[in-house]
Amino acid sequence: MTRSRAVSEWITRELPELVDEHGVPGAQVAVLVDGEVVDAAAGLCNVATGVPVTTDAVFQIGSITKVWTATLVQQLVNEGLLELDRPLREYLPEFHLADETAAATVTARQLLCHTAGFEGDLFTDTGGNDDAVEKYVATLAGAAQVFPPGERFSYCNSGYVVLGRLVEVLRGKPFATVLRERLITPLRLEHVATNIAEAILERPAVGHVRVAPDERLRPASVWSLPPSNAPAGSTPAMCARSLLGFVRMHLSDSGFDLMRQPQVVLPDLGMPRTHCGLSWMLLDYPGGTVIGHDGATIGQSAFLRVVPEAGIAVALLANGGDVVPVYHTVFSHLLAELAGVELPALPVPPADPQPVDADRVSGTYRTTMAELELSVDAEGRAWLRTEARTEEAKRVMPETTVVEVVRLHDDALVTVQPQAGIHQVIGLLGADSSGRVRFLHSGGRSVARAPT
Repeated sequence: MTRSRAVSEWITRELPELVDEHGVPGAQVAVLVDGEVVDAAAGLCNVATGVPVTTDAVFQIGSITKVWTATLVQQLVNEGLLELDRPLREYLPEFHLADETAAATVTARQLLCHTAGFEGDLFTDTGGNDDAVEKYVATLAGAAQVFPPGERFSYCNSGYVVLGRLVEVLRGKPFATVLRERLITPLRLEHVATNIAEAILERPAVGHVRVAPDERLRPASVWSLPPSNAPAGSTPAMCARSLLGFVRMHLSDSGFDLMRQPQVVLPDLGMPRTHCGLSWMLLDYPGGTVIGHDGATIGQSAFLRVVPEAGIAVALLANGGDVVPVYHTVFSHLLAELAGVELPALPVPPADPQPVDADRVSGTYRTTMAELELSVDAEGRAWLRTEARTEEAKRVMPETTVVEVVRLHDDALVTVQPQAGIHQVIGLLGADSSGRVRFLHSGGRSVARAPT
């Protein structure tokens, strides 16, 4: 039996059981092995309508879109139209931030690596027309600078919308048009949608959410985040097979090798040390280096891992529920069997955690989108309260959550209870003049301590 057939039989057998076990409405898995893509589907596109997931259904890929946007940027570099380390303003004079000194020095490389330092989670809705990205970038004139450009990594959705605008200006066409002309059509990818108008002509999966932790999953009230954030991942959707068709190009065309070279070290969150490349996340797993990216939108999740040396890639797309255990089971098996790579164990809280240092960590940390309050009692037990601060934030996160956290190691806390199937790790970064933590690193973002 060939490896591809063995993989096909395994995912076809295991995926339905896994989505049922973990309460995932629907999912697709696709695997690139020995030059062939095999795929499987299970569950429902929408629990309200009962439409089944097939291998040609389209799921939102969320922030995996950033690798597509970065690929369009790398094409500009390869054609001599862009230099990554020149100030962005040389190509995009319209780019402004609240800190004009920072805006004048930000480069495309910093945007690609999430080190530009300005507010990253701004989901301003500027419509769905061809000028939506242009209008969005204009709103960044008031975006706060969290840290100086180049100082550290902090995941930045808004930076990728700026990159989308850069692509528009240098190509002279709307982002979605460039995406289709430069990638989707040349790669002959089917079942790919750049927006909701295209998605409804396919078999679209709908995200599923819980308004309260003890509620049953239900279809989300909206299909996507604002279209103006498309270059960061708000709207593109596709089947898992087409996502791997895009990956196959990256493995066969050396013009994109630079994208998977280490650019910046990521914070230590108790997992194998990782780096960020030019959008790709570089993961130093036992057995080899893996590149990948994840994505999350309203009730939808996407996972992509690639082992370039082995020519192996795995994609999982899902539309709600506790999907992380499904990801871990599928990817642990396939990466080990096909590439000899061991997927690290998911983080868990220690059985007997040490007390949390109240003087060092207690306080309020704030972004435009959310406020995080970390409190510690006299016994060293800690709780993290997260509150959405804007109406846009309430569309993508619960209005208020409170979770207990314990010490994982010197520079990280971990949630006692799993969130969406995983214990979340919160990094403790930097120190002010009093020795207090400067930033909480939560969900990839560096959230600054609020002034007192």
